[in-house]
Amino acid sequence: MAGRFPLYTDADVHGPIVTGLIDRGWDVLRAVDVHPQGTDDEVHFETAAKLGRVLVAHDRDQLLIALRWVEEARPFRGYVVWRQKLIDRFPVSAFLDAFDALAAQDNPFHPYPIVYLKPKS
Repeated sequence: MAGRFPLYTDADVHGPIVTGLIDRGWDVLRAVDVHPQGTDDEVHFETAAKLGRVLVAHDRDQLLIALRWVEEARPFRGYVVWRQKLIDRFPVSAFLDAFDALAAQDNPFHPYPIVYLKPKS
């Protein structure tokens, strides 16, 4: 079913993207509002899964956790990731549009829960 899904943004997600998602009506819970700075990535992943939120991050460590969870058949709602270097190549609006396009899809996290976000200029 198409529609917006609740997000859990990792501390590494740039503020303008988080603010833009909130301004567009997304339900966003920031990692820094749940756990102190420096909290282990595994804890953030577990928190997002427990709360039924899609984790949003762009660091390699979180991606490795997501891949391990898939391999172990551990359930989680979804994980949205993009390459860090894309931040410098695309405007914030391109990322926000990519999230909206993802929400327009019927169940974007099935059958595979990891989605690689690809903004368009």
